[in-house]
Amino acid sequence: MPTRPHLNLGSHLLSGLVAVALFAVLATVFLTASFGAPQGFGGAQVTPSIGYAMFDLSGGEIPSDSFLAAFEIIDLVLLAALAAAVMLARREADGKLIGIESIRTDGGRPRDTTSASDTDVETEPNAAADGDGDREGAN
Repeated sequence: MPTRPHLNLGSHLLSGLVAVALFAVLATVFLTASFGAPQGFGGAQVTPSIGYAMFDLSGGEIPSDSFLAAFEIIDLVLLAALAAAVMLARREADGKLIGIESIRTDGGRPRDTTSASDTDVETEPNAAADGDGDREGAN
């Protein structure tokens, strides 16, 4: 006996309905918004004025606030990032990386000197007899 599909209506459709309503509201707001005529700076030099404002110097044609504190904070953050990158990339005289051995990503546990591949490797006795073992020059 053939059955026909039915639409499962329930509370799980509420989030989709809210998303569609939000889209409709935002589309209405953006499509009906009116903007005034564009304003310019009249012949004033914008780029030099930004430079003067960044270093808190007078001489800019456009009045603005000082950005010296923000500039210095960004300067210190970038300097710290550069120092950290140099510290991590430093090499010892024998060519080993300093940062790799001092940084542990395993939660700080000491590294096990014996690895499982050194101690637990067993060869199957029939592997060589079957021809499935190591094949040198197979590739």
